[in-house]
Amino acid sequence: MTASGPPPGPEPQAARPGPGPRPGTRPLLTVAAVCAALFTAAAVTVSVRHGAPLAPERSAVHWSAAHHGEPLRSIARVLTATGTGTVPYLLAVLAGLLAGRDARGRLRAVGCAVLVLAVGQAIRYGLMELLARPRPPALDWAGPASGYAFPSGHATTSALAAGILAWGIARRVGPVRARTWWAVLAVWAAGVGLTRVYLAVHWPGDVVGGWLLAATLLCLALLLEPLAVPRTRPGNAHPTNS
Repeated sequence: MTASGPPPGPEPQAARPGPGPRPGTRPLLTVAAVCAALFTAAAVTVSVRHGAPLAPERSAVHWSAAHHGEPLRSIARVLTATGTGTVPYLLAVLAGLLAGRDARGRLRAVGCAVLVLAVGQAIRYGLMELLARPRPPALDWAGPASGYAFPSGHATTSALAAGILAWGIARRVGPVRARTWWAVLAVWAAGVGLTRVYLAVHWPGDVVGGWLLAATLLCLALLLEPLAVPRTRPGNAHPTNS
């Protein structure tokens, strides 16, 4: 007789890895943390100095005030006007229309894009009122301005709108075409911010602060994207968060 072992059972299955963070989460968190830290440092500096400009900021505004000739002044006024009002919201709507794949998806994407822009503007306005940094002397202004200085509303809003539209384009076209449009949008947002200093209505730190705030909010919005605007798999009409 031969010893018989236990009857063969089903082969053990390898344990499936648990759900982890989706690809790209860690870089977004890192960028958001760095931008938030830099913005906080800038805001603390503004608060500690009671809004007084640093020497390089004062020099930049003095240089701008001395170079308000035409046609640069008119060009700057036209470009700076695109960084506020209806233009950023039109760009957010366009982003949503590009991101959606059907009527329901487009409606949801438009709502999310506009919400991100509106929330960003509300946060910027609250910080501006809290820090209450004075603008450069009004005698140097070469364009209209109102309210406090830090962070710049035009810089924040245009950077947010550019980032939102870049997101919409990325969901619609291939990487090569998307990168081209991202470069165009980055140049536009940077131009809007620089016009605020050229027109002497903002200190340079206000514009940098606006860019840092916008970058932080855009990264946080991208982290929430799978919950707000799920992607669809090819050939599948149902949304998926993968």
